[in-house]
Amino acid sequence: MTKPLAFRPHERLRSPRDFRRVYDRRRSVSDVHLIVYGCENQLPYCRLGLSVSRKVGSAVARNRFRRLYREAYRQSRSQLPVGIDLVLIPRSSQPPELAALLDGLPRLVKQLARKLNLKASP
Repeated sequence: MTKPLAFRPHERLRSPRDFRRVYDRRRSVSDVHLIVYGCENQLPYCRLGLSVSRKVGSAVARNRFRRLYREAYRQSRSQLPVGIDLVLIPRSSQPPELAALLDGLPRLVKQLARKLNLKASP
């Protein structure tokens, strides 16, 4: 029995080749809290990659960002268009509130889908 909101392993970007493909596509959108890079993936679901640099802080701080971004993605996944690989990068060293991420992430991903000429509805 699977959990409907679980963040499954096949929804993660892991290999450097996948990250490079997303960065090479050169499509991004941003707001105060994060930068979102994206690329088409021809799959019936989105995949998420996180890039949190040491500029953010210690390992504890970087892991906090990763947990926040994964949770925001997990909770807003039903509002996101499908068929996109996403890479999220924090903009500041201060962790945002989860509510701000839940508000901003779907909006940014829909903007990115328009830039990639994809349908904006799931």
